[in-house]
Amino acid sequence: MRFRSSSGLAAIVTAAALAMTGCGAGSGTTGSSTNADGKVDGTGKTLNVLVGVLSQYPEQQKKWQSDIAAKFKAETGADVKFETFASANDELTRIQTSVVSGQGPDVYGLGTTFTPTAFATKAFVTLSDDDWKKVGGKDRFNPAALGISGPDEGHQAGIPFVSRPFVMAYNKELLAAAGIEKPATSWDELAEQAKKMTKGGTFGIATGYKDSYDPWKFIWAMSVQAGNPLVDGNNLKMDDPTVKKAYETYFGWLTDDKVVDPASVGWSNSNAVAAFASGKAGYLMMTTSSSIPTLDKSAVAGKYEYALMPTTAPGESSPKSDGGEAASILSGDNLVVADYSKEKDLAFAYIKLITSKEEQLNYQKTFGDLPANAEALASLTDPKLKPIADAAAKSKATPFTGAWGDIQLGLLNVTVQSIPDLSSGRLDDSALEARIKDAQTKGQASLDRAAKG
Repeated sequence: MRFRSSSGLAAIVTAAALAMTGCGAGSGTTGSSTNADGKVDGTGKTLNVLVGVLSQYPEQQKKWQSDIAAKFKAETGADVKFETFASANDELTRIQTSVVSGQGPDVYGLGTTFTPTAFATKAFVTLSDDDWKKVGGKDRFNPAALGISGPDEGHQAGIPFVSRPFVMAYNKELLAAAGIEKPATSWDELAEQAKKMTKGGTFGIATGYKDSYDPWKFIWAMSVQAGNPLVDGNNLKMDDPTVKKAYETYFGWLTDDKVVDPASVGWSNSNAVAAFASGKAGYLMMTTSSSIPTLDKSAVAGKYEYALMPTTAPGESSPKSDGGEAASILSGDNLVVADYSKEKDLAFAYIKLITSKEEQLNYQKTFGDLPANAEALASLTDPKLKPIADAAAKSKATPFTGAWGDIQLGLLNVTVQSIPDLSSGRLDDSALEARIKDAQTKGQASLDRAAKG
């Protein structure tokens, strides 16, 4: 998920949510009625839904929203008003403003790694058995997608919408030309393969160091694969040597191995996708099935496949403990219902519609994301999706703590602060250590605050 610092938001929103307990709507409160056939009658009502802008597919998103709104109107008589946020900061501002004021969107689309922070605010509905029935039942969803819906099975707020496990794409022709028989399974092997493909304006790896969301995921993966969970109870382990090794590996593709385009220091993920799509890179790192619509219309159409990203930590020859299961963060989007909403039944009816098998398959065809609906997921037959499904099965959830927003931001900020060094083609070791230490201090403070409730 794509977001920035959130512990301050959690503190503000929690206080506001508690203050509203006496006057806000409870889980069963609704402004709509239910017909004899069990359908919600929302005639004359409007449901407000907040979602992120899909910058890669803006026109397709508008059409999808229009189509869904028409179907929801036909089913319930209610209108849907979509509101969007264009950045993580915009998203957090909207959440803070809405929850503190007790009015705003009824339904929020949140990324999985933001769900713990949202849950900690106590500002969203903790789902009852009856609530789950209203969205089609908990068994409608792929069990793996429920892995970060709440702290435990009895306390869940996030209803899975789509699954977005991270994988890498590779150019079959470039690998074959370099004499590479199969994609790398360790980070060390990846670097060696990338060197073989880097020549004549073509690079072994495409990635965006200036992307607002992806860099921290590399550090998380390499650290976890090395046996460091980053959060161990109430202790943050960002100052563990495995973290520094992860940054050195990630930055080293640019400074030492020279296997990425020097311009990638200023790239976002979309730039990396474009480079790979033009046939100028052997590997596209940290991508998802949402890249399929773009790649299938590009110069590499029919020439690429997906594979699990390496699961063996830098400097290791085989996976450690359960590191092999950390092929990706448990990634995707969850839907949560605001506790202040007076249209909860309409909100659940909307969620039931967009998580149905038919609508999940429509969404997957347009945007590439894997369905959270178990039946829809099982019906997919495109062989390109098998490695992505494997990544979903081997995904690992980030720690379920309200402090994770600040921790994630700290991991990302180390890269942000290192951009000037990377732009000059070098990495200052002492500066890297200082940045990691600062992130450790701030992240531990957030964990301490979260532990106090």
